[in-house]
Amino acid sequence: MGRDVDGPILEQPVDPIVSEDHPDDASLSAFFVALGVRRNAAIGGIAGLVVGGGAYAVRVLELFGPVAGTREYPVFGPDGWFLLLAFVLAVTSGLLATIGLTVRSAITRLREPTENHSEDG
Repeated sequence: MGRDVDGPILEQPVDPIVSEDHPDDASLSAFFVALGVRRNAAIGGIAGLVVGGGAYAVRVLELFGPVAGTREYPVFGPDGWFLLLAFVLAVTSGLLATIGLTVRSAITRLREPTENHSEDG
């Protein structure tokens, strides 16, 4: 009960967001540029659209023939449901491609000898 609430704890406010543990925006942006995340996201997005669009076309246009058996597809009908499934497939395969390309870029960057290490040497 005899605590001094106006003591030294309140004299030095600490911002929890700004600390040594969190990188600043400039270094994080440079990191993403070095890994080519924007290029990888574009390639992943195109790959996802191709995979999702291909799956949608195969199923809805019956490129491999009609589907055996009949089912009921509530609310959207079969075309709507397969469009939703194609969207999910496109997004997930695009993200998977983006992650794979970015990991490959990171591994490649880690294996490259840096100029700073050779000068310190």
